[in-house]
Amino acid sequence: MTTDTHAPPTEQAPGPMARLGAAMADRFGLVVVAWIAVVVALGAAAPSVFTSLAGAGWQADGSESVQVRELAAEHFGGTGSDALQVVVHSETHTVDDPEMVAAIAGVTDVLAADPRIAGVVAPQQGMTISPDGHTAIVIGGAAADPNEMVTAAGDLADPLAAVAAGTSPEAASPEGIGVEIHPTGASALWSDFNAANHDAMIKAEMVSWPVTLAIMVLAFGSLVAAGLPLLLTMAGLVASAGALVLLGELTPISVWAMNFAMMFALALGIDYALFLVVRFRDALRKGVSARVAVVETMDTAGKAVLLSGLTVLVSLSAVLLVPAPAVRTMAVGIMLAVLFVLAATLTLLPAVLGKLGPKVNAGSLPYAKRQQHRSPWFGRWGAVVHRRPWPLAIGALGVLVLLSIPVFGLKVAMPSIHVVPEDAAVRQGYEIVQEQMGDGVPGTLQIVADAQDAEGVTRIAAATEGVAQVSPAIPATSGGRDGEGPVLVQAVPDVDPSDPALADVVDRLRADLPESAIVGGAPAENLDLQRALNDYLPIVMAVILVLGFLLLLVALRAPLVALMGTVVSLLSTGAAFGVAKLIFQDGHGAGLLGFEPQGFLDGWGPVFFFAMIFAIAMDYTVFLLATVKEHYERTGDATAAQREGMAHSGRIIFAAAAVMVGVFFSFALAEPLPPKEMGIILGVAVLLDAVLVRLVLLPALLRLTGRAAWWSPSWLRRMLPEISFSHG
Repeated sequence: MTTDTHAPPTEQAPGPMARLGAAMADRFGLVVVAWIAVVVALGAAAPSVFTSLAGAGWQADGSESVQVRELAAEHFGGTGSDALQVVVHSETHTVDDPEMVAAIAGVTDVLAADPRIAGVVAPQQGMTISPDGHTAIVIGGAAADPNEMVTAAGDLADPLAAVAAGTSPEAASPEGIGVEIHPTGASALWSDFNAANHDAMIKAEMVSWPVTLAIMVLAFGSLVAAGLPLLLTMAGLVASAGALVLLGELTPISVWAMNFAMMFALALGIDYALFLVVRFRDALRKGVSARVAVVETMDTAGKAVLLSGLTVLVSLSAVLLVPAPAVRTMAVGIMLAVLFVLAATLTLLPAVLGKLGPKVNAGSLPYAKRQQHRSPWFGRWGAVVHRRPWPLAIGALGVLVLLSIPVFGLKVAMPSIHVVPEDAAVRQGYEIVQEQMGDGVPGTLQIVADAQDAEGVTRIAAATEGVAQVSPAIPATSGGRDGEGPVLVQAVPDVDPSDPALADVVDRLRADLPESAIVGGAPAENLDLQRALNDYLPIVMAVILVLGFLLLLVALRAPLVALMGTVVSLLSTGAAFGVAKLIFQDGHGAGLLGFEPQGFLDGWGPVFFFAMIFAIAMDYTVFLLATVKEHYERTGDATAAQREGMAHSGRIIFAAAAVMVGVFFSFALAEPLPPKEMGIILGVAVLLDAVLVRLVLLPALLRLTGRAAWWSPSWLRRMLPEISFSHG
């Protein structure tokens, strides 16, 4: 694309983004009506988003443990890992006492009345009754898929509590019967955890919105300008919530998808709107019309926002490679939210800005009227970087490398029972079972084998190191004849389900058992999922890095700059994970942050957080490099472009980072550990990236490489599309 870079702004739209801006400004009414229709149509479904989405999906599709669960559903009355387990316990009564008999009968009646329960297995001596007789486990077989079983666990919590209180769900009595009843097992765990996580997310959002508004007012200096990004982000979130509900009708979507989408869309939506509104206000100061200001904004900052959005979407799309439904659909949720927020930013925002014109500065604070797009402070900082690039680059690089070193000792595992609050019913039931029956009982392994191998399976399992107890082989209740078909053997480990030694037990069983035998159960599903996440992590990282580099290469048309942008983003990501290891694995600051360290990072963290952190890092990379390239295109002076790029983007990056840090750190207040991990890790990543990388390391590298940073061989220039970030 050839333009006269010295021509004054005109109403011509030289590029697609400029033409889009002009079209949106010219059709304010149509754009607003279209967005109202979208928000109303999708918003009608949005209120049910947290009840419509799936609560399970934490599995490695096609794994041995998932096969066991499927066989349990087909042949053993649904007594697989997704079965409901109800702990009945009394300090004063035993299973033979009338009170316990009545409680067990009440639990059985509640379970049997639910169509999602295939059948009820009464407590059995030696397996599901404690040696002292004070604790029993009633099992409700799964007649529905794992997601519905998580919902069932939540739905049955109150009726089961009513039994414990000595009542039926329809009646109430002033006295209980002295028996505790706690749903437990994998389905109950995810039910309680999803509920606690949802409550924590909502509380964190309530904290983050006013904090964000305050930062926005300070950054924009205008109440109207500060309110626009929040309204746009809200429209994008409502639309994406409704879209997730509709998508959930076609395929199960994890409820975590919306949790992540709420946080990420708020941060990115404000980020994008900040970049456009600041540029629009600067264009207005030149005395042009609102329409021309929109055209110039979209032709410059609009391209950077589009490139940033594409980079985020590409990074998250790599997560879709992981064969775990919950992980994939979390990525889908964020991608949908980003798509809607990006669409609102590039269509609705230009239309509103074109309509508002100078009124975008309404409600301005006194200092805002003197505020210019070019920040004198960041201009001076750019000059400092220009004079002392080596010590600043070495210092920033040294800090990032030092913080990245702990990554090499990072341990990961699927969440333990400690991720749910201490007063959660599932945790209370879990701890009672461990105290009364043994540490490994909540993590009982299930082995499915051919009937002719039953004796060998039982014998080998009983002799396996780390196995405390083995049940007799249970014949299939359907799909087989006597002496034929599959059998189910249950093996109780002698360690807690979250103990790393359990992986060795599972590996020994899989290595030693007959060929027909496959090993599953809830802890085996966690181990298989963790291994799948570990196996796919290098692939996901490679895809993200390569696609990120290619996007920058296409947009900036300079291989060295694209490589530098990718590498420094990787550095900030490594440093964030190093800090995560120190906090969440080693427990530094655990008391201050109010959590009990598990000794590892939650297993989905590396794959998912890598994609999210890298996406955010590239977001800032795009804003800085697009601004520098814009000035380089105008002047051809790499040194001046580095300084002016800092002067024109530094304040925006700093303000955007402040908003993101405020949003992410608000999740540090959450009681459940995973949202706390998410908020702190992402907040630290943004802080490190904005301060050390975008404002120090990357500008210093641009200074050191000079014109070479923007060099490109002629054959590559012929291959790449003409993309300019300047407006003429």
